[in-house]
Amino acid sequence: MNVLISPNAFKGTLAAEEVGEIIQSCIIERYPEYQTKIVPLADGGDGTCSLLTKVLNLEYEEFWTLNAYGRPIRGGFGWSATDKTAFVDISDASGLGSLRNQHLDPFVASTFGTGMILQKAIERGAQHIVLGLGGSASIDLGTGILASLGILMLDEKGRELTPFSPKYLSKIKHIQFSPKLPKIEFTLLCDVRNFFFGKHGAIQVFGPQKGLNPEDADSFEKTCEEVLFKLYGKSKKEFIEEEGFGAAGGIAAGLSAFFPCEIKMGSSYFFEKVKLPEYVDWADLIITGEGKYDTQSKGGKASFELLQLAKNQGKKIALISGGEDLIEDDFDLIIRLPDLDFSKSDYSSTAKLNLVASIKNNFNSRFWT
Repeated sequence: MNVLISPNAFKGTLAAEEVGEIIQSCIIERYPEYQTKIVPLADGGDGTCSLLTKVLNLEYEEFWTLNAYGRPIRGGFGWSATDKTAFVDISDASGLGSLRNQHLDPFVASTFGTGMILQKAIERGAQHIVLGLGGSASIDLGTGILASLGILMLDEKGRELTPFSPKYLSKIKHIQFSPKLPKIEFTLLCDVRNFFFGKHGAIQVFGPQKGLNPEDADSFEKTCEEVLFKLYGKSKKEFIEEEGFGAAGGIAAGLSAFFPCEIKMGSSYFFEKVKLPEYVDWADLIITGEGKYDTQSKGGKASFELLQLAKNQGKKIALISGGEDLIEDDFDLIIRLPDLDFSKSDYSSTAKLNLVASIKNNFNSRFWT
């Protein structure tokens, strides 16, 4: 029996590789004769490009940059010399995950630190950048990245604005760019299909998780509209909403004003890069999982896309997941994880124990034979 183990990260608790190794050890202990392969998944969310860098065995270059509030943090990029492509995660420098319990302020948060990473990649010779948009802490339309690449944001007196300054977006009155802008193309990986504007857009849906008060949402959106008008006016392009513009605080919307950008669903891109269909073809059984498989998962998350791939090839697939809103969908086996108490310091070790126990408690299912 060939078993493909392809989980996503269990956000906030366990990395995808770690989940895969735990699942594998449980299966080998119970079914030592089974052949197993671990192919961890990502879908454009936090750490997608980092995982791609590992899976594709790329070089990783690390250095100091700035987080979403201008404080020093380590960041870097994966490097493919053959096609001069750098792989960068927004979450690496400009993500929520690195902020821990810091007070969130979307009027200050910036992607400038990610731009510093892009500068390093361009100096290395990058002509193409794959940018994972998941887990961002800002709603700055990518103006921080643009500023670091030579597109200057100026105030009403023509003075260059300093990134991370309070109410940065509302102070932008003029745009100035260098004639020596880098010749770079972007592939932008999303795990959501939201547009930027509207009730299902970046501000209304994702603003609160980045610290935006609901009462400020309408005025913040109006400010963003004015900035986008200036960006596209400067580049002499027409602004046309696209799916994915709502990801990562409008980064795709801002970058598209000045650079060639292709927006892709992260799961599809990841599956193609790691040749996942070939592994599915090899497998008799498939195990996937994520922290919470809910209605949002059907919007392009890795576990849902793997389910479609498995069913198209007539393969049995199990899901490991938790959360009150867990939906069963068309999986052949659902392994439910108990809820965690994140107020306790040992929640990570508890998550590992829960995972092991939940898998072993389901070994009596006919799924495994």
